[in-house]
Amino acid sequence: MRFMVLVKATKDSEAGVMPSADELNAMGKFNAELVEAGVLLAGDGLHPSSKGARVRFDGDKRTVVDGPFAETKELIAGFWIIDVKSLDEAIAWVKRVPFDGSPESEIEIRQVFEAADFAPEMTPEMQAAENRLREKAAEQQKDK
Repeated sequence: MRFMVLVKATKDSEAGVMPSADELNAMGKFNAELVEAGVLLAGDGLHPSSKGARVRFDGDKRTVVDGPFAETKELIAGFWIIDVKSLDEAIAWVKRVPFDGSPESEIEIRQVFEAADFAPEMTPEMQAAENRLREKAAEQQKDK
């Protein structure tokens, strides 16, 4: 089961405050543990929303809204994608994240949909096409 682990933004992360060397070192060690356990698929921090944009959809209309965005508690500052056996295992990993206990810190865990979750609407032909796209995207990333 794949899970996206979403690190919620804080006032500091939205202000562009970078982690200290000690915090980076602790996070590096934690990430190494995820890799050694074979569960880490991806993970990164995100720039503040002031460097981002949102695209709103209303029928055929597209509206671009530049950051920053007001509701810090609803924003994401980073993420991991992990592959574990259950939500309980994902929670166990997240409990080990080396945060300082700041009352603002919060992490959300969401399961990633798998192709089987879309059955019977996703036909075998659609699944094959999806697999080809994923393989092509992975190859393109290797070529960069």
